[in-house]
Amino acid sequence: MTYQVDILNPKADKLLQSLVDLKLITLSKTSEDPFMTIVKRLRKKAAVKPPTFEEITKEVEIVRSKRYASKSKT
Repeated sequence: MTYQVDILNPKADKLLQSLVDLKLITLSKTSEDPFMTIVKRLRKKAAVKPPTFEEITKEVEIVRSKRYASKSKT
């Protein structure tokens, strides 16, 4: 049986280490963050390269100008 445990209090780490010493459990660290693994896989599958910071800024400015133009007409 495998569990993933997030330790919130350092005392819990000591407790887990005691259980390891008693040979009741084993601990192993994951080699990589599962979220970042998914992000890397999605980036590899992307058909187009991600937009640059300048392209994002330009698009945001276009949307903002349209939004504020419609508000000023009313």
